[in-house]
Amino acid sequence: MSEFTHLTEQEITDGLAEVLKSPQDFGTLKAIVIRPADEERLSLQECRLSSEGGTEGDAWARGCWLQLPDGSPDPDVQICIMNSRMIDLVACDKTRWELAGDNLFVDLDLSRENLPTGQLLSIGECVIEITEQPHNGCSKFSQRFGAPALKVVNSPAGKQLRLRGVYAKVITAGKVRVGDLIAKTNDARTSASSANY
Repeated sequence: MSEFTHLTEQEITDGLAEVLKSPQDFGTLKAIVIRPADEERLSLQECRLSSEGGTEGDAWARGCWLQLPDGSPDPDVQICIMNSRMIDLVACDKTRWELAGDNLFVDLDLSRENLPTGQLLSIGECVIEITEQPHNGCSKFSQRFGAPALKVVNSPAGKQLRLRGVYAKVITAGKVRVGDLIAKTNDARTSASSANY
């Protein structure tokens, strides 16, 4: 990680112009990553999303940091999603995207204005729902992408734009693939693979 120079706050702020061009209604799934174990990452071309497993193969189902009273993993943090333009900006190289620890990297406007809590998104065969649980930057994010990146994503504007990302839960299970269309929907029965656009 030391071979990469972290961007300055000004460089990140300047780069946000490109992030803000992300599409609002129809986006694209750019990458899929699971965390089989702590500090382990595996990039996939396709995977299954389910209410039981989240991003199947990911550690969420086996030991989530947020649990329900019965000890089971909280579904409100099943799927971690980050804007692909934002991770591209702070990571400086696509091989470093997976360090963020998110499951889905998407070219889509993740802001609170565009995706309010409860908004449904269809991706491939799946439908997921945006949850209220905040997805904030942490010390690991700072170590991997720099203190300026952490400052920007955790700023009031950064949180409103959800620059660090957003959480979602699975409503309709199925497969998703890199390159799949992502679309806002109001119908939990309509997946992007079966919709007519």
